[in-house]
Amino acid sequence: MEPHPFRTAVEADDEAAILALLHDEVEFRSPAVFRPYHGRAAVAHLLHHAKATLEGLTYIDELHGRDSVALVFTARVGDKEVEGLDHLTLDEEGRIIRFRVMIRPASGLLAVAQTMGQRLEADPVPEADPVPEADPAPGTDPQPTSADR
Repeated sequence: MEPHPFRTAVEADDEAAILALLHDEVEFRSPAVFRPYHGRAAVAHLLHHAKATLEGLTYIDELHGRDSVALVFTARVGDKEVEGLDHLTLDEEGRIIRFRVMIRPASGLLAVAQTMGQRLEADPVPEADPVPEADPAPGTDPQPTSADR
């Protein structure tokens, strides 16, 4: 079986190919970042910093589901060895709509979180364009937004 195109792009350090594989509304979740991130630009930014953080990133296995791929990897962060899994959920066109990362052991995860935190403090994740809200139906009160709270 051929490697998934995301794996091929990461191994080739081809950020343009990685970007092309991300759905416009991709969601990224990782225990190493504070919250989920949404949107192609934000996720591409995170993946750029993750690649720099995870030294010697090597995919060692690949598992395929009906609409998903799991890529098992090893890497180093400083003197910590880490193992992890990139779980990619794909849309009907094969683009990544959900990207979830799992990392072990806890000491390695802590090293990843600290390093990513420093990198993102120096180079923050771009904010996604706000999603336009629909006008409320006539005669109804609009729902409060996060800005109203």
